[in-house]
Amino acid sequence: MDLMKRRWAKHAVFLAESIVLGLAMAFVLVWFRPDLLQAPGQEFRSGRPGVEQVSFADGISASIPAVVNVYTLRVVSRTDRQDTVGRILGNGRAGNSQRPQRSLGSGVIIRSDGYIVTNNHVIENADEISVQLLDGREEKAVLVGTDIDTDLALLRIPLEDLPAIPLGRSDQLKVGDVVLAIGNPYGLGHTVTQGIISATGRAQLGLFTFENFIQTDAAINQGNSGGALVNTDGELVGINTAVLSAGLMPDGIGFSIPVNLVRGVSQQLIENGRAIRGWLGVSPQNLSSQRAADLGIPDTTGIELYDVAGDGPGFRAGLRPGDIITHIDGAAIAVSREALNLVAGLNPGSVIMIDGIRDGRGFQIQARIEERPSLP
Repeated sequence: MDLMKRRWAKHAVFLAESIVLGLAMAFVLVWFRPDLLQAPGQEFRSGRPGVEQVSFADGISASIPAVVNVYTLRVVSRTDRQDTVGRILGNGRAGNSQRPQRSLGSGVIIRSDGYIVTNNHVIENADEISVQLLDGREEKAVLVGTDIDTDLALLRIPLEDLPAIPLGRSDQLKVGDVVLAIGNPYGLGHTVTQGIISATGRAQLGLFTFENFIQTDAAINQGNSGGALVNTDGELVGINTAVLSAGLMPDGIGFSIPVNLVRGVSQQLIENGRAIRGWLGVSPQNLSSQRAADLGIPDTTGIELYDVAGDGPGFRAGLRPGDIITHIDGAAIAVSREALNLVAGLNPGSVIMIDGIRDGRGFQIQARIEERPSLP
């Protein structure tokens, strides 16, 4: 019996020594190779030299100097209640008093000679616009032009050799890509938040005429409007514009205007002071299966015109409300947004061929595109 106990004790000691030795070896191995603990596709976080870290500092340092704070001042008139009461009591006079109304937002330097892109709603109806750079310099900004249809505006400040942000390609974004939102939330100053691309091509939100939003869960708060959405290389991929919120706080769903659209609109604002788009003067809607069946159309290829402007090129060409448009210049049209974007991308003066259906019969007409009128 004693012999058996001695054998078990010997085995227990051997096992304990093996465990201690194994733990010691594991500790030494992890100390020198901490990357062995990382998950596939991740970098290991460590403060020790020579070990890669999970950090977006390089991308941020390449882009954050180009993000600016935008401050606006609007003077609004109101009837002063105290003066009105004084007039009624005979000891005062009524009149309109003026008070300043201030707001804040963000902007992005896109050219070193002072051009800054922001949201139209950030500077709309402003009497004075100021821009503050990361280095603390502040300048009055001149409004170069606005595009209400996309909620973009272009400013310029009288400074040279500014840190312009590198422009990326929004058409190359993929769901799951890491992005960083940079802006001036709540007036705190330059702030960076991180998230991923949740979706691309978001439209029909009813915010603006032309919608092709990038959706992200990077935190976008009040004051972030007009700021930068950048990839991990610090390249601009979008202009932060809106958030979805069911209550007082955002729901983690933000929307950014893709940089490909920003690039084109900004260039037009620089060259023309406005964005020039094609216009047909029609209002289309998607064709549902039920509506197609009611009209005796075999499938839902096509869009239905629910309104045709009486002074527009579409009306002059012969289009009428209720017409079904199936093709434009031979390209099949299945979604109203496709038709809107296709026509908007044409130069005024272009002639297009339209195929459609009216009262169950096919038709084909030509229409000459005009410039889209500016919204009031």
